[in-house]
Amino acid sequence: MPNTVNYATNFEKDLVQKYKRELLTNDLTTNNVKFVNAKTIKIPNLLLGGFKDHGRNGGFNRQDAENQYITKTLSHDRDVEFFVDTMDVDESNQALSAANLTNTFEEEHAIPEKDSYRMSKIYADYVAQGKTVDTTALTVTNILAKFDEYMEALDEAEVPEEGRILYATPTIKTMLKNAEKISRQMDVTGNSGNVYRMVKSLDDVKIKTIPSARMKTAYDFTDGCIPAETAKQINMILVHPKSVISTDKHSYINLWAPGSHTQGDGYLYQNRQYGDLFVIETRANGIKINTEA
Repeated sequence: MPNTVNYATNFEKDLVQKYKRELLTNDLTTNNVKFVNAKTIKIPNLLLGGFKDHGRNGGFNRQDAENQYITKTLSHDRDVEFFVDTMDVDESNQALSAANLTNTFEEEHAIPEKDSYRMSKIYADYVAQGKTVDTTALTVTNILAKFDEYMEALDEAEVPEEGRILYATPTIKTMLKNAEKISRQMDVTGNSGNVYRMVKSLDDVKIKTIPSARMKTAYDFTDGCIPAETAKQINMILVHPKSVISTDKHSYINLWAPGSHTQGDGYLYQNRQYGDLFVIETRANGIKINTEA
């Protein structure tokens, strides 16, 4: 018997909106990624010769144009399944309904895990490519100078100014709000007396606050997503989205109604997410990371 309810189809718009609203690393998602086979991405990398002096006796200086592909293979393939007896749905006043199952799982597991994986994968790829992670202890006294240092490094690497993002823990966000030498503009709304001190950007760099639990250097994905025993705290990551490829290749969410499967009298809920993130070797200079020592 065919599946009677395709939950991913019926609620696709709601799920997309949920990810845009609650996934804190959504700005890193790369659209229109092309695969050369089931799980491999090939990133073109052009190597071109430069100018030479022009001779006025005719002709041009021919240089080599070589295309070297950078190959990346997806590896983060996750799934989960829940079986809920028909009577459990009825007797729980619909607390175990498909909508509640999906919302709870996405909010408590799927979305936090995706943020956590992406932050830790940026760190892992960055280190694997021989880049040095900054372990300077940050304070309200030095945080602006450290931010300026990172920005200068990106400028020197000719990373585009527009589009840079600073991912920071709440502790770092508070430091920025109270940093020395920072100019503040208070917004007092009407006669309500409300004062807004939100720091949403710094030198046109968007600031995204991520809970500390989602900003660890490593995670154990054996059962859900928990910080690894050796994990260190990532304080902040300054990144240009073009420095990474972050793709969601496959998303599958289905609710099999009673009678549409052979595993019992109840609803069978299945969720699979397949994707990955990679730091592009030739663009790793568009990233700066600070962690605990």
